[in-house]
Amino acid sequence: MLNHKRIRTIIVDDSALFRTAISRGLSAHPEIEIIATAADAMDAEEKILRLDPDVVTLDVEMPGMNGLEFLKILMPQHPVRVVVVSAANGIVFEAIRAGAVNFVAKPDAGDMPAFIDSLAEQIAAAAEARIPTPMAGRSVQQQEGMGASPSLTRKMSAAWNARSLVAIGASTGGTEAISAVLKALPGDMPGIVITQHMPPVFTRMYAERLDKECAMSVREAQGGELIGPGMAFVAPGDRQMRVVKQGEQYFIKLGEADKVSGHCPSVDVLFESVSLSAGDAGVGILLTGMGADGAKGMLKMRQAGAFTIGQDKNSCVVYGMPMEAMKLGAVARQASLDMVPSVLLNQLKIQSRV
Repeated sequence: MLNHKRIRTIIVDDSALFRTAISRGLSAHPEIEIIATAADAMDAEEKILRLDPDVVTLDVEMPGMNGLEFLKILMPQHPVRVVVVSAANGIVFEAIRAGAVNFVAKPDAGDMPAFIDSLAEQIAAAAEARIPTPMAGRSVQQQEGMGASPSLTRKMSAAWNARSLVAIGASTGGTEAISAVLKALPGDMPGIVITQHMPPVFTRMYAERLDKECAMSVREAQGGELIGPGMAFVAPGDRQMRVVKQGEQYFIKLGEADKVSGHCPSVDVLFESVSLSAGDAGVGILLTGMGADGAKGMLKMRQAGAFTIGQDKNSCVVYGMPMEAMKLGAVARQASLDMVPSVLLNQLKIQSRV
């Protein structure tokens, strides 16, 4: 999306030591240019308005006005692509709801090189992103994820096919996209399995947040669980999650921590397992995200007879993963985010008649 080669970045952090470490680390990445640093919200606002950066990295835990409060003031007035840097707590999800593109966990001692690589990756993804609209500025209908009639969709219910299984994959922009889809679904849905690119610990907090928002029961997968009706499982941030079939039932299987398609957890891993376990009773949904993870797995699902849905370009924060799936011919139906729940429910009703 950028017309110039390097990603002009401002670093906002109250720690001079951390600002210096990030600046030095990111300067080694040829695609990133650090154009300024800021120690607090006031300093950051002045530099953002004056320099108009491509991406801002924003520390959440700052004295005075914290990063979340600053984000809520900044985004309505001067929308900008923001990557939040935070310790492991639920405030990151509030920051994304306020308009941040994504987040990176603050490193432990000695983990700075891995942190810099992760931050650089997220800056690159953010640079390709459509600037999200803060949830605070959306209507109630938009917040519930169904632009037309969310309440009607949530009331829909049917005697679902016991073999039906729904698999959802997402990356950048996916935390809010998945939330929007799940909040629009009834509580008696067939089982759902979810892979969202996210670090460990955060996946548990994300599942807990979804559990409070949705009619379904949502939890982080532990391994060995029966995937029953009304249940959704989020892949933990450091394990590959698969679905296995035993008899007529589906179970969660957690495996190695190795990266597949560049990620752990990987959407490809999940989708491929669903293609083998559920076959034509599966439904695959690939939402916003940078890269190609999930595209090959979705193709395998479609080849196995599953129905597949890809989020469309206009509603994606980053139209990467669904685009790659489209290129492979893996997407049976493309839909805007607010239409994905309706498309899903209609397909499940069709499956229930088989």
